[in-house]
Amino acid sequence: MTRESTIERADKEATTALGGLSLKFVSPGRANVPDRIKLFPVPPEHQEIVARYFRFAEYKAPNKKPRPGQVREHDRLRAMGFAVDVIDQAP
Repeated sequence: MTRESTIERADKEATTALGGLSLKFVSPGRANVPDRIKLFPVPPEHQEIVARYFRFAEYKAPNKKPRPGQVREHDRLRAMGFAVDVIDQAP
């Protein structure tokens, strides 16, 4: 019998081969969420509409900046056409 981890790894590799990202999804305090989020590049003509419905948010203390590794991930997501907001104050 094939293990779930083998199937997950193969799908992650297939997603990457197609230019996508397969991110492990963990949501503390919420049971039964899917295992991964699969992201594929958003064509420029669709980026505005995607941003209306899906955004990444990075929360920082007031006047604090994202760490270099976080900036790298934000840049990777933005290069794929996703919106990433860095929020350092309450609305």
